[in-house]
Amino acid sequence: MQKEKTDLAVRTKRFALQIIGFFTRLPRTPEAQVLGKQLLRSATSVGANYREAYRARSRAEFIAKGGDSLRELEESAYWLELLIESGIANPEQLQPLCKECDELISIFVTILKRSKENLS
Repeated sequence: MQKEKTDLAVRTKRFALQIIGFFTRLPRTPEAQVLGKQLLRSATSVGANYREAYRARSRAEFIAKGGDSLRELEESAYWLELLIESGIANPEQLQPLCKECDELISIFVTILKRSKENLS
């Protein structure tokens, strides 16, 4: 379990760094910058919230902070979709980021579901 937590901390940080790299390459148009900054905020919050969850003092606190990570991932997925569907970003360029976001969502859903089951 310890290795799994460490791996997820590394993975959420890597996701944030990949988003930062993507943001720096966005066009300087107002719409690209607005969507990009929203993505930047949500994607970089995932790992920060996970670190807080990892240090939680109770299972309920872990679930709450893990839920915050999940919400930020869902928001990140939304901004990625808007960047693609608006034509600002190339779908092929964002495919790896979308895939990682989807995988992280699945992981957090599973973790939170199991944590809630164990809470009862």
